[in-house]
Amino acid sequence: MFDSGRVETKPNHGVIAAGLLLAVILFGANNIGVKVLVQVWPPITTGCMRFMAAGLLMLALFRYTKWFGGQTRLTNEMKTLLWRRSGLSLAVYIVIFNWALRLAELSHVAVYLGAAPVWALLWEGPPRKNWASLQRYGAAAFAFCGVLILFLPTLRHSNSGGLLGEILGLAASVLWTNFGRQCRSLGKELSPTEIAAHTFWRAAVLLAPLAIVELCRQSIHFTSQLVLAQLFCIIGGSVVAFGLWNYGLRHWQTSQVYLFNNLIPLSNMAWANVCLNEPVTPQFWISTAFIASGVLLGQANWQKVFGARWQPFD
Repeated sequence: MFDSGRVETKPNHGVIAAGLLLAVILFGANNIGVKVLVQVWPPITTGCMRFMAAGLLMLALFRYTKWFGGQTRLTNEMKTLLWRRSGLSLAVYIVIFNWALRLAELSHVAVYLGAAPVWALLWEGPPRKNWASLQRYGAAAFAFCGVLILFLPTLRHSNSGGLLGEILGLAASVLWTNFGRQCRSLGKELSPTEIAAHTFWRAAVLLAPLAIVELCRQSIHFTSQLVLAQLFCIIGGSVVAFGLWNYGLRHWQTSQVYLFNNLIPLSNMAWANVCLNEPVTPQFWISTAFIASGVLLGQANWQKVFGARWQPFD
């Protein structure tokens, strides 16, 4: 249907997992940067600026370097899909996510994003009486319990953010899952970096009218700290992190990739400890054990571990 001109090679699952872990680290740092930015800058404008710059940067790298390989020749049908699927879903997500970060605590939003594997599993189908289903749902349950253990004390004693911020945080987790599914559907014809490049600037264009409305009500004040934070969000949190994330979505199931999403709250806490001097609580280590167990359960090939006859429920 689409002329990609590429020969598909067998994916290296170790490389995919390592890339997803790096993406998690970058997402955690990016979320702190966005949190700082949206407290001062208009939230939609912040996202629009970030994605326009990231998209143009990636397109320039495609044109003038060989870092990402060749580009796929886009048909009109693929262009339409990029607008309707990944571009629109990313634009809607970033509006909700940035406003959630402005109105609620970062830890709250991270908890809701940790639920993304649950939505991914529900989208893939109901649970069945087989080992694959038990493995996926069990992994999601372990990881989600780890997130709850980490942040439940904060949720119980917090008095900031407001109901709207909590609702937006929950909505962001569903929209994040939807965005991943849209990228996965496009990944059959485009490389992960192509998806990111074409999606970013399209999302920025869709956000532009809302950004103009914001700028009519609130101006932007530039400081060196805010500019550096935005630059990191553009390069590290967008170009690199989304490219790695989309690469994983290209080769793995959405729910399998989104198990790593449960590590983002841990990444947020680690970065907050380093950058904001927030203490690491005992719940952090308990949560780490649960989440690591969930990722291990979801990623392990138990037939290889226990032998070819390992077929529970069959």
